[in-house]
Amino acid sequence: MYGGRITSEEKSTLRSYIGVGIALALTAGAIYAFVLIQKEKRETTGFDPNRPIPSDAVIKARLKAAEYNVVRRGGSETPFQNAYWNNERVGIYVDVIDGQPLFTSLDKYDSGPGGLGVPSFSKPISYDIVVEKPDNSEGMQRIEVRAKRSDAHLGHLFADPKSSTGRRYSIPSAALHFIPKEDMKNKGYEKYLPLLDKK
Repeated sequence: MYGGRITSEEKSTLRSYIGVGIALALTAGAIYAFVLIQKEKRETTGFDPNRPIPSDAVIKARLKAAEYNVVRRGGSETPFQNAYWNNERVGIYVDVIDGQPLFTSLDKYDSGPGGLGVPSFSKPISYDIVVEKPDNSEGMQRIEVRAKRSDAHLGHLFADPKSSTGRRYSIPSAALHFIPKEDMKNKGYEKYLPLLDKK
């Protein structure tokens, strides 16, 4: 540099340094984004009983507003206008919060108009994974069903002679994610495939 002026050679070198700096910044950003995506994927794929339940803020950010309203505020959804009330595919239904398998398609049945227009199940995969407790809200006497691990509000339990167990678990679609049988292996639920063997 002479007399405060930058020579063309120095400009070229400066441009090279800036270009390398930008390339390094972009590479670092891409690696960081990849790591975050993989972390999110590990935290939301399959079911791991050792994975901690996310904070309420994380749950709210991950879930759709309707899902959060049901599982954390005990909300309801529009009868006969929700994702799974008439779903007849084979697979499992998992908790929207932690991915724990809760119900199978083998235990889903058509409960008719009395079924509240939401998915009806005769029983959960295991009675140990749900909590049943009295619910006297809204001037009614009902039994609320909650997921034991995530404490998600799942719906309500009713007596129903149409059910093979005499019990109807009315569960809003918004409390569940459905994993089709053909996707279970890729989504981390391979060990639950035997649940779908015909009884």
